Amino acid sequence: MPSYPNRIRTIDPLAPDPSVIIAAADIIRAGGVIVFPTRNLYGLSADAFNADAVARVFRIKRRPPDKPVSILVRSRMDVNGLVPHIPAAARKLMDRFWPGRMTIVFAARPEVPPALTAGTGKIGIRLPQHPAAVALTAALDRPITGTSANLSGMPGVHRISDLPEAILKNVDLVLDAGDLKIGIGSTVVDVTMDPPQVLREGEVRICELTAIF
Repeated sequence: MPSYPNRIRTIDPLAPDPSVIIAAADIIRAGGVIVFPTRNLYGLSADAFNADAVARVFRIKRRPPDKPVSILVRSRMDVNGLVPHIPAAARKLMDRFWPGRMTIVFAARPEVPPALTAGTGKIGIRLPQHPAAVALTAALDRPITGTSANLSGMPGVHRISDLPEAILKNVDLVLDAGDLKIGIGSTVVDVTMDPPQVLREGEVRICELTAIF
């Protein structure tokens, strides 16, 4: 993999340098795209309400436009500005599995950009757990994309040395928190249905959900 030293900033995974986080937030606020660590995988982050930035995420990932991308929020309170209603089942899931292990798919408010929903009218939301992701969302006043930093259809990345060059050369900043805990991605649950539907089994196993719905 070619070297891009000016693009990569090494951070302490448990206590990221606030100045680096602020610089990353400024890049996102200005319409840039960065690579950042989440719980198990590196992700691609951009301002979720900047259509050009989101389009760039799709281009970098080579992701088909009919596939939505999930977003990360600072707190549960932020969900209220993105969805018209939080079902009771969703509240139970948030209580049990946030932060970190679950992406919850809600009906989206009309103002949520269609690029995020891929025309489905639904939006996947997660509250992050990794300290760097938590700090990044806290430094911004808007949700960010939380899609994995891989080419569409390829496995996720646990270390920066495995990041595809096609991604590395096209982002504005990489936050390198070292090798992440190897694991699978978040479980995705659609709460627009009754009962809710598991779209992807991940860290939260289906057997853990039976007592909830």
